[in-house]
Amino acid sequence: MEAEKQKLFSQKDLNRLIVPLIFEQTLAITVGMADTMMISSAGEAAVSGVSLVDMFNNFIINVLAALSTGAVVTSQFLGARRREDACRSAKQLIVASGVITVGVTALVMLLHRGILALFFGRIEQDVFDNAVTYLLITAVSFPFLAVYNSCAALFRSMGNSRITLKVSALMNLINVAGNAVCIYGLRMGAAGVAIPSVVSRAVAAVILYRLLKNPSGEIYLRKERFRFDWGVVKRILFIGIPSGIENGIFQLGRVIVVSIIAEFGTVQIAANGVANSLDAMGCIVGQALGLAMITVIGRCVGAGDLEAVRYYTKKLLRFTYIATAAVNSCILLSLPWILKIYGLGQDTTELAYWLVMIHNGVAIFLWPVSFVLPNMLRACNDVRYTMAISVFSMIVFRIGFSVVIGIHLGYGAIGVWTAMVMDWIFRAVCFIGRYLRGGWKKACGGT
Repeated sequence: MEAEKQKLFSQKDLNRLIVPLIFEQTLAITVGMADTMMISSAGEAAVSGVSLVDMFNNFIINVLAALSTGAVVTSQFLGARRREDACRSAKQLIVASGVITVGVTALVMLLHRGILALFFGRIEQDVFDNAVTYLLITAVSFPFLAVYNSCAALFRSMGNSRITLKVSALMNLINVAGNAVCIYGLRMGAAGVAIPSVVSRAVAAVILYRLLKNPSGEIYLRKERFRFDWGVVKRILFIGIPSGIENGIFQLGRVIVVSIIAEFGTVQIAANGVANSLDAMGCIVGQALGLAMITVIGRCVGAGDLEAVRYYTKKLLRFTYIATAAVNSCILLSLPWILKIYGLGQDTTELAYWLVMIHNGVAIFLWPVSFVLPNMLRACNDVRYTMAISVFSMIVFRIGFSVVIGIHLGYGAIGVWTAMVMDWIFRAVCFIGRYLRGGWKKACGGT
């Protein structure tokens, strides 16, 4: 059986998939940090406006990005050695996600003021003005990002994450260079962060789409008249819709939580924004392994090898724990020096310090099983369970206890982040239990 597993994914295969993903996630996170650092030169109102909209944007982006998890269908076709079906499903995925995203973008642009007023209506006027500018411009990038995400997911299905790393590097280089010109040179404030995001995402989407037309690839986009294959679209949406609902509720919960923090004033909003950028660093490896988990387990399911599902789940989780502990330990040890880079006030810096300590310290123990393990369940088509648990946990623990601890008990942002830890504990218990009980076997056709 060990020989079989090695044929399915050798260590070299895993390294080729995972290492570029880690670098890609690192690029994305560090550029996010660079955005925050650069915009901080425009003042705390700009930092606050951008960080608030980023939370809402992440809600939209994660809902739409969940559609790219429909690439699990393509991975399963490849695992079953059905290349023709894999190629057809690839085009269905890209077009379906693109069409849905254009509609969402139009709604966001039409209702932008109402959206911001709904979530962050009590914020100061200068923060609100920065938020309006940033949201209107970044909304233009959503369709490009949807195409990019779908194409990137398809390349990962082929085990080729090197291409997405190269394109991601170019995208982030354009973004950072654009930020430098627009913020420091042209003094454009929030718009100076938004415009380079649109340009960089558009360039990345076009490049990946064109690369997928290469017929030498395991998956490629054929030159043929497009028609929706509703059978394939249904399979894609069976994965994508529950994942979209799950991601949507999760991100919406985060937006609601930030709206709660917005009640505590600009200092706590700014500290929360800075802490979020640093927290993301601690999850870099976990994010990469989560993407790898979908590709690897999807192939195992397509091949009908449930023993391989167990083997690679344990292998990838073990690596995630080791790397997450190493990265977060380094962040926590160097945190005082890192925070000095942001150049914020003493109160903001001190609060950001404690928020990062809570998140990254607990993440060492809980983050992998809370967020990487459920990707194994999704790759096994067990999407309804992960959706139900994530939605329940977000509403009851992260939102409910944020109100109780943060507002009613008066702990502010510290209380909100304590509620987040409670959410992680519940998720971890449920997902570990689901894996051990084997409920995922029926979803992927096993017994």
